[in-house]
Amino acid sequence: LSLSLSSCLQHFNFLCFHIYYRVLLKRAEKWPGGDPDSVLRCSLTLSMAVAAMRELWMAAFGGGNASRRIVGSPAASLLRRRSPSAPSSLLHSHATSFGFKEVHEETKSKLVGNVFTKVASNYDLMNDLMSGGLHRLWKDRLVSKLNPFPRMKHLDVAGGTGDIAFRILDTVNSVSRRALQDGPHEGEDETHIYVLDINPNMLNVGKKRASERGLASNHCLHWVEGDAETLSFEDSSMDGYTIAFGIRNVTHIERVLAEAHRVLKRGGRFLCLELSHVEIPLFKQIYDYYSFSLIPAMGEVVAGDRESYQYLVESIRRFPKQEKFAGMIADAGFQKVEYENLMGGVVAIHSGVKF
Repeated sequence: LSLSLSSCLQHFNFLCFHIYYRVLLKRAEKWPGGDPDSVLRCSLTLSMAVAAMRELWMAAFGGGNASRRIVGSPAASLLRRRSPSAPSSLLHSHATSFGFKEVHEETKSKLVGNVFTKVASNYDLMNDLMSGGLHRLWKDRLVSKLNPFPRMKHLDVAGGTGDIAFRILDTVNSVSRRALQDGPHEGEDETHIYVLDINPNMLNVGKKRASERGLASNHCLHWVEGDAETLSFEDSSMDGYTIAFGIRNVTHIERVLAEAHRVLKRGGRFLCLELSHVEIPLFKQIYDYYSFSLIPAMGEVVAGDRESYQYLVESIRRFPKQEKFAGMIADAGFQKVEYENLMGGVVAIHSGVKF
């Protein structure tokens, strides 16, 4: 039985790699800056993930030796750490978590800032490698749920590289073309998309990407250096608010949610895309093995920075589970709060409306 399972999984490994590569290759020309080489890197990442799944499968079904390799491997010790109990000192009002470490609140923002300063230049490449390119589809889903419209005022928080803002602008332009609308007439407001990030290095990446897209002088895009916990925008000034892969890194989630509620108009929508908690037991094992073993290794090889990507996978485990985070959004004053799991909970999109 173990031999047949191993053989089947080897074929499955090859089939997944081949199919996924062809799909990504077909989409490559539609991606900003996409090229076959970057697609190949994404596909290789998928292959590594499937290889990790094979090892876990063999641990479960393939006999004693395979099982002992997993139990005794360095990855296993990391898996055992994935949900540590919080130290009692974390209950102190001036302490918070940085990955699995306990730090003072004022220290966390500096540490997170250092992480994103170091990863900024490789941010897009590492996102492709870590997710096998799937982060692009997750962001597409986020923007489709936002349902952007012409002449909206939108705030994208922790959006330095512009990934979400560019998608929103593309959607707005597409809607305008379908409706056969011209640009705003004199005296009318045009679309305004504010890209806010606390890290200037991340904003510089976004500005460079905007320039490469021919959007350097686009009047719809505004690049703002600022803190999600203390926004500089007026009350009830925004139609939409998005934050993708950012809220996990803030010091006070409640303050960020309160600020989001404050700046949104009545009827304004809040959407958050974040790495979350896998809810399928077997897939959770595979995901834990992949994230704790392979993601830091990729960070070390590609970006020369293992530590930052170790923080990444640890911070995911410290982030509130989907139901709890939904409750926090409701506590901030939002109505119609809901969430959608993608890939069994690897990521989740939470949403709410300000009434």
